Amino acid sequence: MKDKIVLRKLLKEDCEKISEAFKKQGWTKPIAQYELYLKLQKEGKRDVIIAELEKEFVGYLTIQWTSDYIPFRERKIPEIVDMNVLKKYQRKGIASCMMDEAEKRIKKVSDYAGIGFGVTKDYGAAQKMYINRNYKPDRNGLVSNSKPLEYGEKVVIDDSIVVCLIKEL
Repeated sequence: MKDKIVLRKLLKEDCEKISEAFKKQGWTKPIAQYELYLKLQKEGKRDVIIAELEKEFVGYLTIQWTSDYIPFRERKIPEIVDMNVLKKYQRKGIASCMMDEAEKRIKKVSDYAGIGFGVTKDYGAAQKMYINRNYKPDRNGLVSNSKPLEYGEKVVIDDSIVVCLIKEL
């Protein structure tokens, strides 16, 4: 399967296709999100890796070269942000293939890669994959909107609550 996966950069014509592909499986991913990624890619602030299988879009991953997460930003650790694989293509090595490429790119500028994952069971597969890839907690506990939480803070568990991990490349 991995030998059939093609990785490439985001193109303008992808924005609507990606949004529509996720809409078909019940996920809200607006076109504007990918138009922003395209702009950031052109500015060199983010790499967007598109995965295709037999010329069909199957997933994407982005690398944010300057992280919003202060501990990563202070250490100049690029962050892998917003990786998604369409449900029907999950567990086929696509995410691993994209992660391999992202880590290869990051290694050119940093000895470390950073990543954050959601804390609900919806993120269980990703959590397992990152741990299996030797990502380790960065020792800052739960993070809300790119800032480590303090003891006693009250939060709503949603996609803004993550655990951040780092990996030595």
